[in-house]
Amino acid sequence: MQSVAIKQNMNVESIKQAIAARMDSVGFTAWISPLQFEIQNNCLNLVAHNQFAADYVRNSYKDVIENVAADFSLTANIVVKNANNNIVNQTANDNVVCEYVPETNSKKVNDIIGFDKFICSDDNMFTVAACKKMALGGASFSQLFICGASGSGKSLLAGCICAESDKRVVMMSGGQFVADFTRSLRDKTVFSFKDFCRNCDMFILDDVCALAGKNATTNEFVQLIMDLRDAGKSVVLTANVAPSALAGFDHHIKSLFASGLVVDVVAPNANIRRNMLVRSGIDSNVADELSKHIAADGHLVNGIINKIKTYEELMGCRVDMEIATRLLGNLLEKNKTPLSMVKSMCEKMCVSYDEICGNSRARRLVKARQMMMAVLKNVTNLSLTEIGNVCGGRDHATVVYALSQIENQKLSDLILNAEMEDLIKLCK
Repeated sequence: MQSVAIKQNMNVESIKQAIAARMDSVGFTAWISPLQFEIQNNCLNLVAHNQFAADYVRNSYKDVIENVAADFSLTANIVVKNANNNIVNQTANDNVVCEYVPETNSKKVNDIIGFDKFICSDDNMFTVAACKKMALGGASFSQLFICGASGSGKSLLAGCICAESDKRVVMMSGGQFVADFTRSLRDKTVFSFKDFCRNCDMFILDDVCALAGKNATTNEFVQLIMDLRDAGKSVVLTANVAPSALAGFDHHIKSLFASGLVVDVVAPNANIRRNMLVRSGIDSNVADELSKHIAADGHLVNGIINKIKTYEELMGCRVDMEIATRLLGNLLEKNKTPLSMVKSMCEKMCVSYDEICGNSRARRLVKARQMMMAVLKNVTNLSLTEIGNVCGGRDHATVVYALSQIENQKLSDLILNAEMEDLIKLCK
């Protein structure tokens, strides 16, 4: 009896290996590996956790499975079991066997916000209008990609869309999607996770950059986007950069992200920063001065507001400009140095300062270095040698070559011209 069981287990493993050899690794890991393999009466039963998974495997991989089963002189059947462990032909997609439960709620009552919380400038009017249209429904575009620097308000706008929509909305951060997909693979609830993400009218992912370099998760997310769009549902994505500038994604995925409406959010200018401070209850004369010396970063403005309000609460007095200067000395923007410019550009282009100073010859890093050198040449009076020192100790010849490369590319590359203008504005 024991030898029969061992032989059957060996057959199951051999069958799995044979199926894996005829499929791509991502599809096998996501769809076939979580199935339960059983051999009964010369029939190979592949037991799925729910009907959705069974239907998908049957539609996508039936021929492969049947051919492999035939090689082992078996017939193949893709089935679902009910709560009593009995095979059924049809069952509701209720995920009774293994249910996925998100770590956090997709839409919390306490986090509900509206578009009135977002202070809009003239530069962002089109972006906000597009977000409102997406929230209300009936938009001519089914996918919205919101891009902008850190602290420009991308997450806030995504939250506003989630709050203002009366449809079923699933909203996740990029990090949460990665963590929950990985957890679903570990807990064998991947099919239920797929159901959860698709059982909505609108899916919002805040920060797609978190998926970069994670191939299995990215492939699952791409399939999710395609399934949602085919079903006539809406997708909202946010990122620090435009789709074409995303690092860690191939051309196909970038083009998919760019296939909808791409809008950019401009970082809060001095007037917007002032309005944010005044709206929070800070004296207008203090807000006037602070707004001139705060970086264009909404996160930083919120941090300053929290610090001032906490000081007033604990010390029992209003904060004037003298107190604010002493209290916020490390946060107020001084004259920009070449080093601070380079670090700001690193953040803008989603590369680290260590990578820029390193010896890597990766194409994206080489181009980033060359662009930074060209910007420093434009906005500072540094010599070429000094520019090379700031960018990781490059020599005079390297800087000359970088400047010539950028100038030549600008003649025919409109995207590069726009990116250079944004970097120059950032450093002025």
